[in-house]
Amino acid sequence: MACGHGGTAETAVEVLRAGGNAVDAAVAAFFSACIYEPVLASLGGGGFALCRMNGESPRVLDFFTQTPSVRRPPGELDFEQVTVDFGGATQDFHIGLGAVAVPGAVISGPGTAPSGVKGIFEMHREFGSVPLTELAAPALDAVKRRPALCDLQADILQAVEPIYMRRPSARAVFESPSAPGRVLRRGDPLAFEALGDFMDALVHDGEALFYRGEVASLIESQCRSGGGSLSREDMRRYEASWRRPLRLDYRNTRTWLNPPPSAGGVLILFGLALLNRRPPLADDAAFYGELANVLTLTDDAWLETMTPDRPWPVMGELLDAAFVQRYVARLEGLARAWRGTTHVSIVDARGDMVGMTVTNGEGCGEITPGTGIMFNNMLGEEALNPFGFNRWPVDTRMSSMMAPTLVEWPGGRRAMVGSGGSNRIRSAILQVLAQLVDRGRDPEAATLAPRIHVENNHVSIESGIDETLCARLVDAFDGHTLFEGQNFYFGGVHTVEFDGGRVRGAGDPRRAGEFRQA
Repeated sequence: MACGHGGTAETAVEVLRAGGNAVDAAVAAFFSACIYEPVLASLGGGGFALCRMNGESPRVLDFFTQTPSVRRPPGELDFEQVTVDFGGATQDFHIGLGAVAVPGAVISGPGTAPSGVKGIFEMHREFGSVPLTELAAPALDAVKRRPALCDLQADILQAVEPIYMRRPSARAVFESPSAPGRVLRRGDPLAFEALGDFMDALVHDGEALFYRGEVASLIESQCRSGGGSLSREDMRRYEASWRRPLRLDYRNTRTWLNPPPSAGGVLILFGLALLNRRPPLADDAAFYGELANVLTLTDDAWLETMTPDRPWPVMGELLDAAFVQRYVARLEGLARAWRGTTHVSIVDARGDMVGMTVTNGEGCGEITPGTGIMFNNMLGEEALNPFGFNRWPVDTRMSSMMAPTLVEWPGGRRAMVGSGGSNRIRSAILQVLAQLVDRGRDPEAATLAPRIHVENNHVSIESGIDETLCARLVDAFDGHTLFEGQNFYFGGVHTVEFDGGRVRGAGDPRRAGEFRQA
């Protein structure tokens, strides 16, 4: 399995070695990630899981966040801007209780039928074979041991320090004992006792504890008095959804991606559809030049097809033959002119695979009393609110760039790919897919290769690309940022590959990723 932290990886490997399946390992990894990767994974967040289980066709579980049913006036909202520094690039986010969307990771909707349950519980109910109490045990053990904060998580916390040190409830959990007034530092113990107690109660009492019980009342009360829109009724009505993934025959492979209302899978698929009409990306010049143009055109296509009430592209419009051909023609012209969250991938002993991407955004900045949970700030993510803040359609599943992806070659070889990284998710996954398929690279080489990202006519480039090629990329855009070495900014693509007998994989070093075999 491949993921973003050694503790998360070890949890999944232990479950696989004990006879659990890929879903069991993914569920256990999620619980542990909430401890080891506290900014990236949370019981108050959401995500997606692409599951290829029991020889069946792949399915996607959507347990991403939902907009509340009531939009409070802006003047009543607890909503403020903060700037996160990635070390070479900055990005603005918004936090506060007014930024919290309905979470989907563990809460449950009405009744007890499978169609009414959510996230981690639904995935486990459908495919799990090990009791939830056992799957949560490694995370609860970690809470007791108080593991030291690793280098990457310390860097992440330092970047989001304006969020995690701004308010007393978060400061009480995330302030460093070794450097008072600052966020947790490398080597500081992770003291999450309240979160551990809540997680223990959750797996014993069931997900109804979250939406019907005391916790739902706490959340509603906190939001009502503190400037949030989330209500107990919003949480009660939330439902996770199994969806049929998008499918595209790319080159000699079949690729499965996250469908709408997620935007990431559709945009990656559109990029692949453009590349499919062009020769394979055989060398660096073709690879980076063509991809820079594809990323530019994908942005244009996204803006052309979305509306305020539907902030994601409609697949039928985006993949209409005439629409694609129009963009292919633009791509051919560009090619001559040179212009232009955390993830786990798991394969078990039977060859079943799960790719699960989860996020809490950057966190809303407040801890809900008695739970240890910092809820998400999805209503404050600019990428998820392209038409402006507090203009979201009510009671609607939010769009996302998260895109767990499965690619299958003739003969049985297949790979699960996914990434965190906000807007960079789609460019990171697209590049790794092209490295795997077009250039025939193994997961490690595909992951380690330098990356670029294009957005708003600005190109960001990792070092390692030929100087002449890099100069041509810089000249092709209005703005540019050059990064020294590999950088967290370019996502963290974690990949596992299975060919029927051998498992290979790679954890992305940009986000301290690890690959481990069971």
